[in-house]
Amino acid sequence: MLCLGMIGWASPLLAQEQPVKGMVLDISGQGIPGVTIKAEHEKTRKSTVTTSSGTGLFSFSNLATGGPYRFIFSSIGFKSDTLSGYMLASGQQIALSIKLKEASNELQEVVIGYGKSKRNEITGAVTSIKPDEFNRGVVSSPGQLLQGKVAGLNITRSGNPTDKPAVILRGPSSFREGAQEPFYVIDGVPGASIDLVAPDDIVSMEVLKDASATAIYGSRAANGVIMVNTRNSGKGLGKLSYSAYAASETISNSIDMASGDELRSYLRDNGKVLDKISDDGSNTHWLDEVTRTGISQNHNLNFNGGGENSSYGASLNYFDNQGIIKTSAMERFIARANMEQRLFDNRLKINLNLTNSNTTNDRIASQVYNNMFTYLPTVGVRKADGSFYEDPSRTTGTGGYYNPVALLENNTFQGKTNLYLINGNLKANILNGLDFNAMVSVQSEQLNENLYNNRFSMLKQGFNGYAERSSVKNTQKVFEGYFNYDKSFGDHNLKLLAGYSWQENRNGDGFQTSGQNFVSDDLLWNNLGLSNGNGSTVVNYGNNYISTLRLISFYGRAIYDYKGKYLLQATIRRDGSSAFGINNRWGMFPSVSAGWNIDREAFMGNVSFIDNLKLRGGYGVSGNSIGFDAYTARLIYGAQSGSYFYSNGKWLTAIGPTQNDNPNLKWERTATLNIGLDFGLFKNKLNGSVDVYNKKTTDLIAPYSVSTTQYPFNVLTANVGAMTNKGIEFTLNTTPFKTKNFSWNTAINLSHNKNEITSISNDLFQASEFYTANVGGRGQSGALGYQIIREGLPLGSFYTLRYAGKDAAGKSMFYDKAGNASTANTGFENFEVTGSAQPKLLYGWNNTFRYKQFDFNFFIRGVYGNQILNATLADMTAPIYAFQTNIAKEALSESINDDKAQFVSDRYLESGSYLRLDNATLGYTFKMKGSRSLRLYASGNNLFIITKYKGVDPEINMAGQTPGIDYRNFYPKTRSAIFGLNFNL
Repeated sequence: MLCLGMIGWASPLLAQEQPVKGMVLDISGQGIPGVTIKAEHEKTRKSTVTTSSGTGLFSFSNLATGGPYRFIFSSIGFKSDTLSGYMLASGQQIALSIKLKEASNELQEVVIGYGKSKRNEITGAVTSIKPDEFNRGVVSSPGQLLQGKVAGLNITRSGNPTDKPAVILRGPSSFREGAQEPFYVIDGVPGASIDLVAPDDIVSMEVLKDASATAIYGSRAANGVIMVNTRNSGKGLGKLSYSAYAASETISNSIDMASGDELRSYLRDNGKVLDKISDDGSNTHWLDEVTRTGISQNHNLNFNGGGENSSYGASLNYFDNQGIIKTSAMERFIARANMEQRLFDNRLKINLNLTNSNTTNDRIASQVYNNMFTYLPTVGVRKADGSFYEDPSRTTGTGGYYNPVALLENNTFQGKTNLYLINGNLKANILNGLDFNAMVSVQSEQLNENLYNNRFSMLKQGFNGYAERSSVKNTQKVFEGYFNYDKSFGDHNLKLLAGYSWQENRNGDGFQTSGQNFVSDDLLWNNLGLSNGNGSTVVNYGNNYISTLRLISFYGRAIYDYKGKYLLQATIRRDGSSAFGINNRWGMFPSVSAGWNIDREAFMGNVSFIDNLKLRGGYGVSGNSIGFDAYTARLIYGAQSGSYFYSNGKWLTAIGPTQNDNPNLKWERTATLNIGLDFGLFKNKLNGSVDVYNKKTTDLIAPYSVSTTQYPFNVLTANVGAMTNKGIEFTLNTTPFKTKNFSWNTAINLSHNKNEITSISNDLFQASEFYTANVGGRGQSGALGYQIIREGLPLGSFYTLRYAGKDAAGKSMFYDKAGNASTANTGFENFEVTGSAQPKLLYGWNNTFRYKQFDFNFFIRGVYGNQILNATLADMTAPIYAFQTNIAKEALSESINDDKAQFVSDRYLESGSYLRLDNATLGYTFKMKGSRSLRLYASGNNLFIITKYKGVDPEINMAGQTPGIDYRNFYPKTRSAIFGLNFNL
C-alpha cells in the first residue's frame, strides 16, 4: 500500500537545487532505517542514490528541474516499491511518504554461488542468516555468529581466545582429523580465509547444505558451503557508522578440587603424610592463581558513499580479547577498502576490494590445563626467596608435574598472522540478459611463530634459555570467469551459467630455527645470534617444505521455471587437481533438483491462510579434498628413526620411505538426497521449513597396513570406507504479536542426525576396526584406544571397560565379556562399546521483543542425547596418587587403596546434554535528527546452563576423528557482561 503526498511551498533555495524530502514507513507506521532510495530520470536514466535515516527520513538536494522522475525504494526484508511520474519545478519542494510491505522469506534474495536467486526459486537446502539474527557477544570468528542458528550446523568452541570454533554440518563425513570443516566462500572468493572478515562487516551468511546446492563447488563441498557476504561500496551521500563494545569475562564453571587442608586430612586419615617438598602448610587455589577477569573490546568504523557512476567503502576493525587464563590473549586489526566504477550506462561494472588482517595470538603451555587442577594445593606459589615451588624430579601425570603459575611466567608462546587479500571483479552486460563476470584474487598469508623458554623453565631444564622461531608464507591465486544468461520467454524463465576456474596454492614457503644458552632472557626470541651452543646442540629446523597445488575446473548450471510454479535446476562441475593420484586427477560432480510452488496453483486460490508452500527435492554429488596437499598421493622419503649408516668415520641418520605412492588416491565422495517443504502461513506471520536427507559418503580415506614386500612403506593411505548420515531438520519463525509499539518474534530450529559407518574394507584392503582416542590413564596400560571405528557404529563410539562398582575393600571392579565382575578385569580384551558421542538432537530458540525504542532478545540453545568421556575427571579421581597430585573433592570418599579408580571406563561416560541461556540483550535506540541514530545495549553471554555433566563444560569439540573427549586440555568457558553502542551518521 502506498501513501503519497505532494506539497509545494516557497523556498529560498536556488532554482537548480530542487530538494525532495520524504519518509519511509512500515505497515505499522514506524520509520524504516537504511532504506536505499534511488531517484532516476525516466528519460535519461541518470540517477542518484541516498539512504533513509534511523527514523526513516531521507532527502535529495541536487536534482535538476524537469523530469519525469521515479523514486525506487528497496531494503532487505521489505518488498521493493516505486513512485513514478514526478516533475520537478523551480521553487517547489516535493514531499514523499511511502509504506513498504515486509517481504516474505520467499521473495528475499539468497546467494547461491556464482549468483543470486529469490528464495521462492531455490530448489536446494539453503539457510540464510542476516545480521539481526547473528549471535551477540565477544565474537572472535564469524563462525560463532551462526552457533545454534542453523538447523544441522554444530559449532563448538572453548573459552580460549586463540582457538577457532569447530564447525560440522549434518554429521561427520570423514575419518580424517580436520577434514570435516565446511568450505568457505567470501564475497565470491572460494577458499578465502575466514580470518579476513570482521563480524561487524558481514551483511549475510548463507549455509548451503545439500549436494544440489553445493555441487557447483565440486571436490571441496562435501561438508557443506558457507557463503559470507560483506558490506559493499556505498551509494548516495557518504554514510559513517561506528560500533563498539567492552566486555568483562569470568570463568563460568570449574571442577571442585580438594583444598590443601582437605587433602592433608584425607591422607592423614589413611595413614599417609606428604613429604616436606610437597607440603609447606599452604592452601593454594591454583585455578584462582592462573585465571583473571578478562577485559575485551571491539571497535568497528565503516564509511561508504558514492555518486552516479562510482561508489566506495572502507572499514576498520580492532578487536582485543583477553583470555581468562593469564597471558593468553588475541589482538586483531582488520582494514578493508572497496570501490565500484560503473561505465557505459551501467553496462560495465568494475569492483576492487582490498583487505588486510593482522592477528597476534598469545598462547599458553598446554601443561597449564592439567596442572591448574592437579598441582598440590599444599605448597605455595613461591618460596621465601621468591623462586617458584617446583619439584624437578617428578613428572607424575600426563604432561608433567609443573607449577602452573611458573608455566605462565617462564614460557612465552606467540603467533602472528598477517593476511592480505586483493580481489577484483568485472561484470559486463554483453547483450540483453547476457553478462560476463570475471574475478581475480590473490591471498597472501604470513605465519610467524615464536617461542621462548627462559632459564627457569621446567620445560627446558638445563637449556639456560631456549628460543624457537618459524616463518612461513602461504599464497593463493584464483581466477574465475563465467557467463550468466537470464531470459524470459512468456511463461518460461531460464537462467544459464557456464564458467571456468583456475586456482594455485603455494604453501610452506619458509623456515624454522632455534637457539639456546642465552646470556640474558630479556630479548626473548628477538636475537638468536646471542645464543651459545654447547658443542652438541642440535638446531631444530622443523619440517617446513614448499608445496604447490593447482585446481582447474569447468562448471555449468541451468535453472528453469514455468510460471514460477515448476522449478528445475541442474549443475555439473568437473574438477582437476594435482593433489590426487595420477590416475584420478579429474572428477565429475553433478546434481539435479526440482521444486513446486504449490501455492501458485489455481486450486489454492481459495486457501487464504497459505501464503507460500513449496515442495522441493534434489540429488547430487560433491567431494571432500580437505587435507590434501601436493604430496598426499606421492612417495616421500625422510629420516628413519633409529636407523643409521656409517660414512667417513661417522654414524649418519638413514634416509628411507615414509609415505607410499598411491596413484589411485582421490577425493572423498558424498552423495545427498534431500527432500524439503517450505511454508508461509497467515500473511507470513508463521513460516518455516522441513528437510529430510540421506547423505552417503564413499571412498573414505584411512591408513591401511600393507606388506613391505609389495610397498616401500608399511602403511598406505587409500580410499576404502563409507558412512551415512540420515536426518531431519525443522525451522519455524513466527511473529505472534505486532502492533505499532510492540512486536514479538520467535524462531526455533531442531535437527536430528544419525551417523553410521557402513564399510572400512574393500577387495584390496581389509580391516575389522580401528582404535582411536588413546588418551591413556595413570596405571592403565595395554589400551589401544578408547573409541572404535567399526562397521555398524557411528563415528565417536566409545570403547572402554565397563565399571562394576567396588568390592568389599573399596577397590574398583570391572566386567569381563561374560559379565563377571573383578578388580582384575582391566585388560583390553574386556573393552566393549559403551556409548556414542553423536547427539540425537540439536536445537536453538531465539526471541526478540520490541517496545517503542526498547528491544530485548534472548537466545537458548542446546544438545540432547550425546555422551562425553570425562577423562579429565577420571585422572583427578586417583586416590592412590593423592600424595603426588591433587584429587577432585568427590574422590575424597574413595578408598586410598583403590589403584584403579582412575581407570577409563564407562563410569566416566557422562551425558553431554545441556540447555544454555546463551545470550540476553537489552537495547535502547535514541531518536535523533536527520540521518543519525544511536543505540545503546547491555548483553550477557552464557548466563546459565542446565546439565548433568560433571566436567568444566559439556560443549566439547564434536568435529574431527575423536569427538566427545574431555581430556585435560579444555580451556574453561567464560561468562561475559557486555556494554556496547551503534552510532550511524
